[in-house]
Amino acid sequence: MTYQSIEVRKVTPVIGAEILGVDLSKPLGNQTFQEIHDAWMENQVIFFRDQEITHDQHKDFGRRFGELHWHPAVRPQIADHPEILVIHADEKSKRVAGEDWHSDVSCDAEPPMGSILYLKEIPPDGGGDTLFASGYAAFDALSAPMQRFLESLTAFHDGEHVYRGRYGYDDTGKNYPRSEHPVVRTHPVTGRKALFVNRGFTTRIAQLKKAESDAVLDMLYRHVETPEFQCRFKWRPNSIAFWDNRCAQHHALWDYYPHRRHGYRVTIRGDKPYYRA
Repeated sequence: MTYQSIEVRKVTPVIGAEILGVDLSKPLGNQTFQEIHDAWMENQVIFFRDQEITHDQHKDFGRRFGELHWHPAVRPQIADHPEILVIHADEKSKRVAGEDWHSDVSCDAEPPMGSILYLKEIPPDGGGDTLFASGYAAFDALSAPMQRFLESLTAFHDGEHVYRGRYGYDDTGKNYPRSEHPVVRTHPVTGRKALFVNRGFTTRIAQLKKAESDAVLDMLYRHVETPEFQCRFKWRPNSIAFWDNRCAQHHALWDYYPHRRHGYRVTIRGDKPYYRA
């Protein structure tokens, strides 16, 4: 794919690309927006460096791709910006967001299309990288019999064990989402097939006995985590990662305790996952 208004540098041949020549604090022209969208579709996750953006500019960028998503478990954290999720870890943290491989809020009936994370502060000695894995590559690498087997299955994604009691307020009586999605998902834009199960939210394959489901899911989790399907993003202050939750998973490394890592995430609403033969 060729680009005229931006420069695209692939991070790996499989997943990830850095976008240059864009200032996200300024309105995007139609061609630039379309090329960013095309690069996102081609690479599953794209990265921007040296961006100085406000909360409103962050949200405006997200809204170019669709309506913004509200997290089902987190109460508004920034006045007048309920769509923004604060991503923060320091010496007081007992856990951090994204420690397990996952696709954001896949327990929703219509899981988010994409997420845009903007980090302002990173650990002083490095660490806090984010790993991204391609659901496309994971599916393509399976044998044909395994692909056919998985294409007939659905799985439950549950928010209860992920969110209950996690965010520092009394959530007694609150119901967290639980949804059933295809194990193999067809991407609505590219038409490609991707594995759509993850360690964070997926609890059971609906058509299998529990022991069978546990064995298949464990194999798929380890398969998705194959290094050859991944890229690794090393953050710098004022960097942005924008990933496609429909075809990529990610894992945030917590290797910087007790140092701080701080930023903001905007998430874009998606649609109901489906499989098309």
